Amino acid sequence: MSKATEAESDQQHVLRTALAWHDAGRSIALATVVQTWGSSPRPAGSNLVIAADGEFEGSVSGGCVEGAVIDAAKAVIENGQPRLLEFGVTDDEAWEVGLACGGQIEIFLERIE
Repeated sequence: MSKATEAESDQQHVLRTALAWHDAGRSIALATVVQTWGSSPRPAGSNLVIAADGEFEGSVSGGCVEGAVIDAAKAVIENGQPRLLEFGVTDDEAWEVGLACGGQIEIFLERIE
C-alpha cells in the first residue's frame, strides 16, 4: 500500500470512528490539521477524534501537541465554541513538543453534533 493510500485509509478509520461514537451518543470533538509550515509529523487534513471521557483515535502531531489538543477538546465539547490552535517551536524545542526539526502547525477543533 502506498503512503498516500495508507494515510487515506487512516483518515477514513478516524472519521468512521467519529461517526460511530456520535451515533452511540458520545460527546465528541474533531481536530483537523489545517496548515503546516516547515517540518511536521502529520500533513494538513489529518484528524484526531476526541471523546468527552478523553478517549481518542487518530493523530494530528504527536508529543505534547497532541496532549494539548486533547485537553482543549474537553472545553470545546463542553462549551461548543470551536477553536483554532497554533503551535510553533524553535529547533531547540521541537522534539519536546513533537514537531521534528522545528515547524509550525495550525489545528481547527470543533464539537461534532
